[in-house]
Amino acid sequence: MIMSQPHSDPAAIECLVRDNLNAVRARMARAAERSGRNAEAVTLVAVTKYAQPEWVQALLRLGHLELGENRPQQLEERARLFPSTVNWHLIGHLQRNKVRKTLPIVRLIHSLDSVSLVQAVDRIAGELGLLSEALLEVNVSGEASKGGFRPDDLRTAWAALRDLPRVSIRGLMTMAPLSDDPESARTVFRDLRRLRDELAGGSGQLPELSMGMTGDFEVAIEEGATLVRIGSALWTGLEEG
Repeated sequence: MIMSQPHSDPAAIECLVRDNLNAVRARMARAAERSGRNAEAVTLVAVTKYAQPEWVQALLRLGHLELGENRPQQLEERARLFPSTVNWHLIGHLQRNKVRKTLPIVRLIHSLDSVSLVQAVDRIAGELGLLSEALLEVNVSGEASKGGFRPDDLRTAWAALRDLPRVSIRGLMTMAPLSDDPESARTVFRDLRRLRDELAGGSGQLPELSMGMTGDFEVAIEEGATLVRIGSALWTGLEEG
């Protein structure tokens, strides 16, 4: 239930965040077990887009350091608020004019969506003396409203992207169409996994699959997700309304 007045008592906030985190982790573990996987192989990226700073602080006190932001500007602002021990993930679109400020902050970019953007990240990472770890965003569903490589376009571009010196492509990311039925996302997630396997060619070069959000992360884990991006399930009950 989403509530109008936010909780202000730090102890109450931490209690709610702990309960939500434990509930999400339990669901992740059951999904991993159903698919014969180890739950430790799946990383929970806590999406902080709509979270109040005190909620995020509670999560950090509980030892969860993997945080995700959708917008580079908000990521930059958030990074100044929280300890340097946070592992930041950029899960939304990266504009080319934000690359230089973003690269020193993030552990992993989930959303490189064009050859030109990957090449820009490679060039700027070189200028900054960094090695940038990233995922390629794939528009598996073919929805016009979504960004990302179309699968055939990525197959064509892959040879030009896989060996860039300053971008380590760690895997693929996708978003399934919005639906009340998590099962409707299964084909999208399965197709991303198969595309990853095809591009990797048995090399193990692309270990990461970022797929699944609050509404469908269990199906994503069953289909091989190694990173799930979860926001609202972690903040449930922190506001009334």
